[in-house]
Amino acid sequence: MNNELQEILSAAKDVAIRFKKLTGKPLGITGEIAEFSAAKLLDLKLAEARQAGYDATDRAGRKVQIKGRCLPEKPGPGQRLGSIRLDHEWDIVLLVLLDDRFEVIEMWEADRHLIEAAILAPGSKARNERGALAVTKFKSIGTKVWPLNKP
Repeated sequence: MNNELQEILSAAKDVAIRFKKLTGKPLGITGEIAEFSAAKLLDLKLAEARQAGYDATDRAGRKVQIKGRCLPEKPGPGQRLGSIRLDHEWDIVLLVLLDDRFEVIEMWEADRHLIEAAILAPGSKARNERGALAVTKFKSIGTKVWPLNKP
């Protein structure tokens, strides 16, 4: 990522933080911050804007759908990812968890078959109809990919 882009993202984070302090509402840049952060930290190649289904590809050529979530200081159990569409093309979903200053806390990934099984499991209307998994559910079926704990 070039220096100019890093400067723009830093300025956007500052504006989003100020906006939320003033209005109590998020500015709506979490997805973009998550995508660029994941690309930088995991060496992903971002897809063209508005690519249906996936946001990047990894070194193995897998199509990666990136979901970002800003967590409050004390997150409750109801935190959910945005909609995951099963009718689109993607291989894995990468969950990028950010703090209230848009800094990456951790990243988790899950393969398509695990996501499909979780979304299609009987129960929650939000999950079954909108493909909205809880962060805790995603983490329970996924694998932490950043930061990697070193022994």
